[in-house]
Amino acid sequence: MADNARAKKLADLIQEVVAEKLQRGIKDPRLGSHVTITDTRVTGDLREATVFYTVYGDDEERASAAAGLESAKGVLRSAVGAAAGTKFTPTLTFVADALPDNAKAIEDLLDRARASDAKVREASSGASYAAGADPYRKPEDDDDNDGDTASA
Repeated sequence: MADNARAKKLADLIQEVVAEKLQRGIKDPRLGSHVTITDTRVTGDLREATVFYTVYGDDEERASAAAGLESAKGVLRSAVGAAAGTKFTPTLTFVADALPDNAKAIEDLLDRARASDAKVREASSGASYAAGADPYRKPEDDDDNDGDTASA
C-alpha cells in the first residue's frame, strides 16, 4: 500500500513539474500552449513514468509536438529529478492520450442515435395503434365467464 501511495504521489509531482516546465521553461516552438499533460503513471518500483498528453490541433501539430517532447525529454527529466529529490529519477515516456479521440467517437455515435430517433419520431407522428388505443382485454369485457362460477 505504501508503494502505491508513493507512486501516486510521484506521478502527481511529475505531472505538475512537466506541465509547468512545458509552459514556462522550454522554448521549443513545437511545444506551444497547445500541449496539455492529462495524466501520469509511475511503475511500482518508481523507475519508469508514462506521461499522457493531448495536443490541440491537426495531425501535423501532433507529430511536431511528439518530436518536441522527445527532444525535451532530458530537460524534463532533470526538472523532475530536482523537484522530486529521489535517489533515482524515473525515465519519462510520452504517450499521446486517446481520450479526446474516444470522446469524439462517442459523440459521433450519440449524434447518429439522435438522428435515428428523430426519424422514428417523425415517421410515427401521424400513426395510430393497430389494435386501437387500448388493445388489452379487461374483466368487464370478458364474455367467457357468463356469470357461471365453479365451485371447488
